Parts: sequence; C-alpha cells; structure tokens
Amino acid sequence: MVAQSLAFVYAPGPLPHREDAPLNLDDPSFTDTVRAVASLEQQVLAAPFTGIVLRYGKFYGPGTGFDLPPTGTPLHVDDAADAARHALTRGQAGVYNIAEDDGTVSIQKASDELGWVPGFRLSE
Repeated sequence: MVAQSLAFVYAPGPLPHREDAPLNLDDPSFTDTVRAVASLEQQVLAAPFTGIVLRYGKFYGPGTGFDLPPTGTPLHVDDAADAARHALTRGQAGVYNIAEDDGTVSIQKASDELGWVPGFRLSE
C-alpha cells in the first residue's frame, strides 16, 4: 500500500530533514494536522502488508492552482506521480521524502531505494 503524506510537518531542527526526524507535534496551530499525519503513517507501516509512505512536498503545476514552485519542499505534480510509480514498482516498506532538492528535506533515501529523482517532466 502506498500512502500519501506530508513532507512539511517536521519539527524545527537541522536541515535537511531526514525521514527519521521528529514531526512537529508541539506547534498548537498545527497539532491536529501533524497528529493525523503521524496516525496515518503509523497505521500504514504497522499493517500486515508492505506499507510505503510518501511524504510529498507542496504541490505545484497543472490542476494545483500554483504555477510556480512554493518555498520549502516544492514538488511538481508530475514528479509526485512518478514517485508513486517508483514506489509501486521498487518500493520497500518505509517512509520516503518526495520533494525537489531545495535543502529542506533529504531525498537521498528516495533516490537510493526507489530510484526516484525530481525532474520527471523535464526528461521527456
């Protein structure tokens, strides 16, 4: 199972955030969202099947309402779709950051284990 999650819910700390960095459960204005994300991820990873969590950055591109990359964890929708394809065909259980490499989150694990790198729409 591939679950879509968020790459912009990490607690403040050194950048880039890796998948094992803590989530921001202490920010009262964001707590409900982060708890929902944590619950989703825990349920997927604990289920009796191969659970893959893709922590997506902030979408931009066709159909998103945003033509330009946002600040902090941008992700073009074509790259998001490509990451899901890679997860389905190559993924092992676990959490993967999926975003453009802007220094906010580390995408090294997705690159190493899924063979995913941003720029799918640019390679055609």
